[in-house]
Amino acid sequence: MGRLAGFSADEVIRKLRQAGFVFESGVWYDSRGDFLEVMFKQKEGYFRETSSDQVMEKVDMKGNVIGFSILKVSSLKEKTIDIDLISIPG
Repeated sequence: MGRLAGFSADEVIRKLRQAGFVFESGVWYDSRGDFLEVMFKQKEGYFRETSSDQVMEKVDMKGNVIGFSILKVSSLKEKTIDIDLISIPG
């Protein structure tokens, strides 16, 4: 795996776990595509837009957040993004 804003993939996972995230699936970082994907649950779903053009949230068919993806991850070295991932039960 690659590095994300100066952190190894293991460090990113550790920091997310410290923030209260639970993983049943995993974290993937593609350094060539500059893309990070974090999945909390491995289940069928789809990506939908968020308030950031860099972040997409993955939700299951009931609207529960099961992961997210970040495009242009290397740009986070210069700035941060704040985004709320919201589950909308269906």
